[in-house]
Amino acid sequence: MALRARALYDFRSENPGEISLREHEVLSLCSEQDIEGWLEGVNSRGDRGLFPASYVQVIRAPEPGPAGDLGPGAPARYANVPPGGFEPLPAPPPDAFQPLLQPQQAPPNTFQQPGFPYGGGALQPAAQQLYGGYQASQGSDDDWDDEWDDSSTVADEPGALGSGAYPDLDGSSSAGGAAGRYRLSTRSDLSLGSRGGSAPPQHHPSGAKSSATVSRNLNRFSTFVKSGGEAFVLGEASGFVKDGDKLCVVLGPYGPEWQENPYPFQCTIDDPTKQTKFKGMKSYISYKLVPTHTQVPVHRRYKHFDWLYARLAEKFPVISVPHLPEKQATGRFEEDFISKRRKGLIWWMNHMASHPVLAQCDVFQHFLTCPSSTDEKAWKQGKRKAEKDEMVGANFFLTLSTPPAAALDLQEVESKIDGFKCFTKKMDDSALQLNHTANEFARKQVTGFKKEYQKVGQSFRGLSQAFELDQQAFSVGLNQAIAFTGDAYDAIGELFAEQPRQDLDPVMDLLALYQGHLANFPDIIHVQKGALTKVKESRRHVEEGKMEVQKADGIQDRCNTISFATLAEIHHFHQIRVRDFKSQMQHFLQQQIIFFQKVTQKLEEALHKYDSV
Repeated sequence: MALRARALYDFRSENPGEISLREHEVLSLCSEQDIEGWLEGVNSRGDRGLFPASYVQVIRAPEPGPAGDLGPGAPARYANVPPGGFEPLPAPPPDAFQPLLQPQQAPPNTFQQPGFPYGGGALQPAAQQLYGGYQASQGSDDDWDDEWDDSSTVADEPGALGSGAYPDLDGSSSAGGAAGRYRLSTRSDLSLGSRGGSAPPQHHPSGAKSSATVSRNLNRFSTFVKSGGEAFVLGEASGFVKDGDKLCVVLGPYGPEWQENPYPFQCTIDDPTKQTKFKGMKSYISYKLVPTHTQVPVHRRYKHFDWLYARLAEKFPVISVPHLPEKQATGRFEEDFISKRRKGLIWWMNHMASHPVLAQCDVFQHFLTCPSSTDEKAWKQGKRKAEKDEMVGANFFLTLSTPPAAALDLQEVESKIDGFKCFTKKMDDSALQLNHTANEFARKQVTGFKKEYQKVGQSFRGLSQAFELDQQAFSVGLNQAIAFTGDAYDAIGELFAEQPRQDLDPVMDLLALYQGHLANFPDIIHVQKGALTKVKESRRHVEEGKMEVQKADGIQDRCNTISFATLAEIHHFHQIRVRDFKSQMQHFLQQQIIFFQKVTQKLEEALHKYDSV
C-alpha cells in the first residue's frame, strides 16, 4: 500500500524542487524516511517535490494479520495456499546485482549528485535543467538573430561550465602556466566524495575525529547549492584565478565594503532609434551608449542588455545585479513605452556604473566598449569568452579577497544579517504601498483632477455668457474677467494632467528599480545563512570529538569569506539607497514647488483681470 500523509498546516514553496501544501490535504509519500527534516511526495495537484516533514502527519495503515491465517471468510481463490504460506525464495548471491550498482554503468547525461537521496524520479529533469547553466531569457519583444548568435554554443565547447561541468579538481589545466594566473583550491579531507563516482575511503590516524563530515543540503535546488556556496564552504572549489579577477573587500569605517573603483565613470543612454533589418521584415529599437571613460559611442538593443544581465546574475551570486525594465509584447514602438524604457535603462546603467565590482567586470566593459556594428568578430569573441567564464559557481568565491588577519564574530554577523532581512522586508512593503499610492494619485491627476478643474472652468464661462445677455457696457469688463477665470481653471487642469511625468513617475521608476534589488537579497542572504549553518554543524562535530579542529576552522574561514562579501554588498546597497532617495526626493519637492508656482501664476493672472472692472 502506498504511503500517505495528511498536511497539518499550509506550506508555500519558496525554492525550485519544493511543493506547496494545503491544510488537510492528503499526499502520497515516496519514502517515509525523512532527511534533515524534509520528505518527498506528490500533492493532490500532481506536483512532486520536497516539503517539511513537520508539516505533515503520516497516515498509518492497519497491521496485516499472519500470512497463513486467512480467516473463515477467506475467498475460495486462496484455497490452495499452504497453511503456512509460501516458502521464501532463496536469497540471490551477494554479487548478483553488482553490475547494476557500478557508478560507471550509469547512462550518459544522467543527473547524479552525491548525498541526494532520491536517485531518479520526477526531480531529475528539473535538476538537469537547473544545473545545466543559466539560459538568457528570450522574451517576445526581442528575438535573437544571426548577428548575435551563431551555430557555436557554450554547451558545445569542451570544459564549458555552462553545460553543467565542473573544473578539473586535480590541478591539471592547459592554462596553468599562463602568466598572471595562479591556482587556488579549497579542497580538503572534508570532501564528501567526487562527482560522478565513489571516493576511496580515507584512513586517518586520528580515528574517530575524521569520521564525521558536514552533511550536504537535502534540497539540491536551493540557492545555497546552485550558487556554488555549499561546494566552496565544504572545500571543493579549485581553479586558476587571474590577477585581474580578484574582488577585494576592505574594512571601512562602517565595516566591510567593496574596494572603490579607481577609475569611476558614467554612461549616457540617448537617441532611441527604430531600426530595420532583413529588408524591413524585422524592426527593433537601438540605443546609443556613450561611456565617459572612452567617449566612444556604441549602439545596443534591449536583447544585448538582457544577455548582459543573464551573464552577471550567473557570475555574481552575492551581488545584487539591478533588474532591467520589464519587457512588453505589444506597443514596443510607441513613444511613451520607448521613453519609459529609456528612463529605466538610465537608472539601471547608473547603478551598474556605481558598483565597484560590476563596473570593472570584463563582460560589462566589453558591453560598453566593443563596437559590435563595426567589429563583429571582436564582439563575438568577447561574447563567447564571457559565456565560457570559469570563475562562476563555487569558483567565483575563490576570487574574493578579504582583509588579512581579519576575523568576524559570527554571532554579530548573524545579527546584522537578520536585521537587514527585517529591513528589506519592511522596505519592500513600504515601497509597494508608496508605489500603489503614487500610481493612484497620478491616475487621479491625469483623469479626475483635470476633469474636475475643467468642469469648474466651464461653469465660470457659462456664468460669463449669461452676464453677456445684460448688454450693459459697464459689465463687459466683468464678463471678460469671469471668462478668463474659467480659462485659467482649464489651464490648471492641464497642468495637473501633465505633472505626474515631472514628479511622481520618476519616484515610481526608482521604486521599481529598488524592488528589483529587494527581490535579489533573499537569495544573497540564503547563501550566507547556508554557510553559517555549515559552521555550526562543524563546531558541533568538534565538540563531540568527531571532527578535527583544523577542518572546522577551514569551514569557518570560507564562511568568513562569504560573510565579508555579503556585508560589503549590504553596505553598498545602503550607500546608493541614501544617495538615490535623497536626490529623488529633492527632485520631487522641487517639481512640486514649480507646479504650484505655475498654478499660483494662473490664479494671479485671473485676479488681475478684475482690477480694471
